[in-house]
Amino acid sequence: MKDGNTWYLKFFAVIILTVAFSVMHLGTSHAAAGDPVVVIKDAVDEIIAILQDEKLAGPTRKAERKNRVVSIVEKKFDFREMSMRALARHWRERSPEEQDRFVSLFKKLLENTYIAKIDTYSGEKVVFRKGAVQGNKAIVYSDLIRKNIETPVNYKLKNSDDRWLVYDVEVEGVSLVNNYRTQFSSILSRENFAGLIAKLEEKVGKGTAE
Repeated sequence: MKDGNTWYLKFFAVIILTVAFSVMHLGTSHAAAGDPVVVIKDAVDEIIAILQDEKLAGPTRKAERKNRVVSIVEKKFDFREMSMRALARHWRERSPEEQDRFVSLFKKLLENTYIAKIDTYSGEKVVFRKGAVQGNKAIVYSDLIRKNIETPVNYKLKNSDDRWLVYDVEVEGVSLVNNYRTQFSSILSRENFAGLIAKLEEKVGKGTAE
């Protein structure tokens, strides 16, 4: 499950942090109740506090920093929805126990691939353009600015139980979920579900998605 687009992987490694540092500049209209952007804005102060806490600085505190960021992200991302979409039709073929196991492993894989790399943040900024809501779905449009180059980054959210949760992120039109769906589909075309689980367990066990 190695992604050939290394830049794509590194790009997502800074998504959470760049959002945290940029949402503070949103106008008050974006912070209104019911605005999907609020799901990200709520985490701003906590993430910034973690990154700026001198007591958490240095390589010896890396695991603690990562765990604290993960605890925040877990409240804002719908990993079950992401898992369901990544497996596509194969999701319905799995038992509840198999689904739960896949969600747990996929969540850990995403953490290892992106969130654990918080130290790669190097001052990127994000400018939010607009948000659109249709029923229980929403999309927030933004541009990530890196070395004066703007790259479109869109966040897809779903409202469940009056909570907006992120279920996908697109960078230059490339979907995180679709990217994994392609990889999982390729594996499942050659192996059974147990084979996919074994590969995920191996990746998670190594603590990396490389």
